[in-house]
Amino acid sequence: MGWVILAILFLAAIWIVWTYNLLVSLYHRIQNAWKQIDVQLKRRHDLIPNLVEAVKGYMKYEQDTLEKVMEARSKAVASRSVKETADAEGLLSQTLGRIFALMENYPDLKANENVLRLQEELTTTENQIAFARQYYNDLVMRFNMKQEVFPSSLVAGFFNFKPAEFFSIPEPERATPRVDLKLTA
Repeated sequence: MGWVILAILFLAAIWIVWTYNLLVSLYHRIQNAWKQIDVQLKRRHDLIPNLVEAVKGYMKYEQDTLEKVMEARSKAVASRSVKETADAEGLLSQTLGRIFALMENYPDLKANENVLRLQEELTTTENQIAFARQYYNDLVMRFNMKQEVFPSSLVAGFFNFKPAEFFSIPEPERATPRVDLKLTA
């Protein structure tokens, strides 16, 4: 009978260690995924001043929009928390979208090789950010779910693990874009 109790206690200890190590592993994978997002955001932040500088000469009447992009970039660079970063990056995406929309009105700008290269690099970076954000959020979901399901919730509570924050898209970006396909003569 004593052996059975010892075996049960031994198995319980192994399970606790395994669960704890899994939570720690997920936590560190989330931190790594966040750093990957951070690298892509830094690349994005570095490309934006180059784009603004490249279009500045062509878009003389759009200085307000260019200033808003740089203000949004400054807020994004200064953000610290996941939520603050998500909100700031959402605002930056909106202002960048305005520049790209306005560029359609400037044929010389659309033909400028430097601007096209910067636009392509930004598009590539945006795609990499989206993939990194998806990976990060998948890890956050696994980590948070592991903390909530029984019996691993006991280990998470005992060792004071806290839920991680999702990198969510701000409300304005959730809206479905309107597409107008009417042909005008």
